[in-house]
Amino acid sequence: MTQKILPVDFDRDTGPFFTAARDHRLVYRHCRDCGRGIHIPSQTCKHCGSLETEWREASGRGQLFSWTVTRNPTHPAYPVPYTIVVVSLEEAPDVRLIGRIDGAAELEAGQPMQVWFDDVGEGVVLPQWRPA
Repeated sequence: MTQKILPVDFDRDTGPFFTAARDHRLVYRHCRDCGRGIHIPSQTCKHCGSLETEWREASGRGQLFSWTVTRNPTHPAYPVPYTIVVVSLEEAPDVRLIGRIDGAAELEAGQPMQVWFDDVGEGVVLPQWRPA
């Protein structure tokens, strides 16, 4: 089997996200000044410019925002079909995370989703989503 493509999991802005995932925890960046979620994670709030940001634990629940079914192969490690989902976090709807579901999933906009953790190798664990 061909090796999966692994994310960079050690940078300043996204490293804590992947560290938490290794412990089967889902986290997101939050602004203490304006109270909004920040995605893509950064040290500065994109909404108000504050430097008062922190990582917060997420419940692992969300709603399906969007999805697409991939039917044409893009990489040998990812057999088709598979469904790419975009999920809005329950506690921070502006934070939308991406996941992958094997097969051509039957989905509906707004449906409840639940996180699960996929050990993809080399110490990398990715949060994935499935219908709740």
